[in-house]
Amino acid sequence: MRPFEFFRKDDIAKTIAQKNDKAKYIAGGTNLVDLMKKNIEQPDDIIDVNSVLPTEIVTEKKKLKIGAIAKNAAAAKNTAVLKDFPLISKAILAGASPQIRNMASCAGNILQRTRCPYFYDISTPCNKRKPGSGCSAKEGENRMNAVIGYSEDCVAVHPSDFCIALAALDATVLTRNSKNKKEEIHFKDFHRLPGNTPHLDNNLPQNSIIESIEIPQNNFAENNAYVKLRDRSSYAFALVSVAAALHLEGGKIKDSRLASGGVAHKPWRWYEAEKFLNGKIPTPENFSAAADLAVKDIKPLSKNGFKKEMLRGAIITALQNSLNP
Repeated sequence: MRPFEFFRKDDIAKTIAQKNDKAKYIAGGTNLVDLMKKNIEQPDDIIDVNSVLPTEIVTEKKKLKIGAIAKNAAAAKNTAVLKDFPLISKAILAGASPQIRNMASCAGNILQRTRCPYFYDISTPCNKRKPGSGCSAKEGENRMNAVIGYSEDCVAVHPSDFCIALAALDATVLTRNSKNKKEEIHFKDFHRLPGNTPHLDNNLPQNSIIESIEIPQNNFAENNAYVKLRDRSSYAFALVSVAAALHLEGGKIKDSRLASGGVAHKPWRWYEAEKFLNGKIPTPENFSAAADLAVKDIKPLSKNGFKKEMLRGAIITALQNSLNP
């Protein structure tokens, strides 16, 4: 780890003014510190945001508002989350370990970088780490990597579980830009597909800061599930994950949400499958048909072909589990 200067300001305007291209914000530091140890991130300045960003988790104007530096653990056990947005809690608790959840911030969670092993191995080419150097994973050890939405330049996947629930529930990211003006980014537009710029993980404007995350009230509190398939039951990233939520009315599915992790560079919504389910009776046959629609465009890499059937099964299981959460 190279030397750096550490700053802590007393208000958000001063904090934003301190930010530059060679500086990084830090809250919990559960991802940034690892990247600095590996010499992947080498900032000149570290700016502590813990004294200027909100930790509160509140319901206001028919929305759940999660402060940027609310801890993952606090969000998972918050009474409003458990009552009205339980899918958020289920997704968070499927991620990392209790120690990391107690330290990691919610904004930091959605900004975390891929865990592709080639990204972490600075001796290998990686377009995400060093643009133009190549993608070692595409023809290498890629069982953990993407099966949809990838490009010739990058096959990495986004590692967050929290983000899969946020994607399913149509969250919005509230930010302040470099001029200290508030801006909103719909969650579906927050993360990027790799294209030919895989080093850009998201659409957060340069030197902006996340202030909070909002989730609109919905009718999915009663019927939802999060299924995560991984190599071990704790402290492991998803091979495939599925967030499923159903709004049932009159014995039929009035609205549905399906999102996945472990499959793409960003949290992935299965819009075609959702559209198919809406208006249908929640039967195993319909769940199976929805899963078939989701996996029809999957294009596995050389060593992750198993993900197609794994994903299909996970979608069916998540939908079935949502009936008896």
